[in-house]
Amino acid sequence: MSEQELRAVAYPRLDAAQMASLEHCPLTKPRHYRDGEKLFEAGQRDVRFNVIKSGKVEIVDDSEDPPKTLTTLGPGEFTGEVSQLCGSPAPVSAIARGECEVYEVSPDALRELLDRHPELSDLILQAFMARRELLRQSGKFTGLRVLGSRYSQDTFRIRDFLAKNQVPFTWLDLESDPQVTQLLQRFGVSEADTPVVAWGNKLLLRNPSNRRLAEALGLRGPLEQTVFDLVIVGAGPAGLAAAAYGASEGLSTVVLERAAPGGQAGRSMRIENYLGFPTGITGAELAERAVVQANKFGAKLDVAAPVTALAFDNRYPVVHLDGGEQVTAKCLLIATGADYRLLNVEGCERFEGRGVYYAATPTEAQMCCGSDVVVVGGGNSAGQAAVFLAGQVHRVYLVVRGDSLYKDMSSYLAHRIEGTPNIEVLLHTEVRRMHGDNSLGAVELVHKTTGHVRTLRVAALFSFIGAVPRTDWLPLEIAKDAKGFVRTGPALAPLGDWVAGRPPYLLETSRPGVFAAGDVRAGSVKRVASAVGEGAMAVQLVHEYLKEM
Repeated sequence: MSEQELRAVAYPRLDAAQMASLEHCPLTKPRHYRDGEKLFEAGQRDVRFNVIKSGKVEIVDDSEDPPKTLTTLGPGEFTGEVSQLCGSPAPVSAIARGECEVYEVSPDALRELLDRHPELSDLILQAFMARRELLRQSGKFTGLRVLGSRYSQDTFRIRDFLAKNQVPFTWLDLESDPQVTQLLQRFGVSEADTPVVAWGNKLLLRNPSNRRLAEALGLRGPLEQTVFDLVIVGAGPAGLAAAAYGASEGLSTVVLERAAPGGQAGRSMRIENYLGFPTGITGAELAERAVVQANKFGAKLDVAAPVTALAFDNRYPVVHLDGGEQVTAKCLLIATGADYRLLNVEGCERFEGRGVYYAATPTEAQMCCGSDVVVVGGGNSAGQAAVFLAGQVHRVYLVVRGDSLYKDMSSYLAHRIEGTPNIEVLLHTEVRRMHGDNSLGAVELVHKTTGHVRTLRVAALFSFIGAVPRTDWLPLEIAKDAKGFVRTGPALAPLGDWVAGRPPYLLETSRPGVFAAGDVRAGSVKRVASAVGEGAMAVQLVHEYLKEM
């Protein structure tokens, strides 16, 4: 979609009938602003949704001097973007220009308004997502900034965390950006203090942990409710589907995610075999839409909230978080998915975040644009990464242990790789060693059959090998197979892992009321569509279990 088309979606105007419905809606209240008065300001939370009745409202990025006008809204137009639904700080300010009247809606009332008025809901949600995309695409927006070195693992960690959570930001590289020295002096910090995170010209945090950054941005908050109908651990496709369906059906629902929504699918730059998206969709876009959908229905999503243990209080599962918090569930869904295995070769750990990556998105591609890179793996994730990177770098070497691309990769993707001139496929090949100074500089490969060693000078290596289920936090009461995947349903009974008086539900684990869905489940189909289906199915089984209780 072009910028002009995106702006048309981002800034619609309500018609006379829609405006009249707001005038008599009990969820809205009229409010008057004088010229120059702020409706809200950047960094403010719990921002109210405003529909302009008369006058004008200027949307401003006031992080620079002088402030920059992003757009001006008139009668029938409205304020807000994705942060409005997620409880995150507003990325911009809104200022009345002239005498101004608005219909004001509180955050809680906004969700109710979206539920009651489907057509209005579609219009508002499409506008919110389009506005977030415009902020991401605009080089003019300088609100949230990360100042740090390209050779710093912490700088990459912070950039990666923000990007995966769809937070618009600007990265200023210590080694190449001329603004850095002046900004560090303004903030009263030195290069040794970096990476630092700033909001415009105001220092926000020095080298924050992911949790501290999430708290500052409203991505993680206190869990005021301690007993939920449904607690979901993991915000991949299965967990997000369960959140949307559970919340929409009236279940009090919370999702606990250690890093960012999307799981492994969220790292893909092109998903082409998901039903209904014939031209493909990025994993990040799919995850963002799912998060908006779940928030619309009232699900609570906390990121940077790693779960450390699971215990039981009578029949209730009790989830323990890294900060000492505890959340009790009537039902629990394990949707933690699987992680790619780390390359067990010399130099790998040293270069993680400085040339070794486990995702191929614009964040990583920015570090190696125009260079040669290595992609390791023979599955769809590796194939998608190779095709994406081929459009960003000089040459891609796809390293595969097996003898064919077609063994573990979809045929359409293997054909595309074979037809891409700057992708070289190296079969029967493994990585043996990595070299470099501040960052990765070379990768040593060995041919498994001939023993021939080849050294490639590359700027980055992207690894997509194996799948290790994220089940280390689960107690012995939750039965797992030999590889650590959670066993569910009929697979439990023959091995004596099921002790309740009824047969287990299809996705139920060895503990009644605890379910598993997606890649973490033994025997699951490793596809986005099946994970979404299992997440939806799990909610139906939760309802059945709650009837028993």
